[in-house]
Amino acid sequence: MRPRQIDPVKLVISIFTNETNLFPEALSRLEERFGAIDCLSETLDFSSTDYYEGEFGTGLKRKIASFEELINIEDLAPIKLFTNALEAEYLKGDNKRRVNIDPGFMALEKFVLASCKNFSHRIYLKEGVFADLTMIYEQGRFRSLEWTYPDYNTDAMKALLKQIRKRYAFKIGKGLKRG
Repeated sequence: MRPRQIDPVKLVISIFTNETNLFPEALSRLEERFGAIDCLSETLDFSSTDYYEGEFGTGLKRKIASFEELINIEDLAPIKLFTNALEAEYLKGDNKRRVNIDPGFMALEKFVLASCKNFSHRIYLKEGVFADLTMIYEQGRFRSLEWTYPDYNTDAMKALLKQIRKRYAFKIGKGLKRG
């Protein structure tokens, strides 16, 4: 079989912080770069892990945004570098982040996050960025994998991602199919 062009994917970005006043500004900066947000979650508790407490402290809150404009998968690495640079603009005096901004993408069959940390299930893209297969979509639902982050492995998050997936399916003209 010959290589073929694949559908563009839906950009999904997670933002978390314990300074919720940063949400509007960070979201505005993301819209300047990536266009209109078509789905924005309510403010969610980010309490599935204490991994970030040393850097951020406690009381983390998150928002998930998806963007109307679709992207090519190969754009994920430059997007991750942009979001890292945006995080750096919000550093505290001690070089600790005030906001974490993690991009990823939604395809019909999977949800993928970008990471700058290598691991066995992550595929290198370029410029120090890896693609982390976070969940698979099959039989009408998202299925977590053994390495899926605990905060993504909740019914509420899966319902939100399913809503984003539905928007994506309609955008690429595949929204009438079951699942």
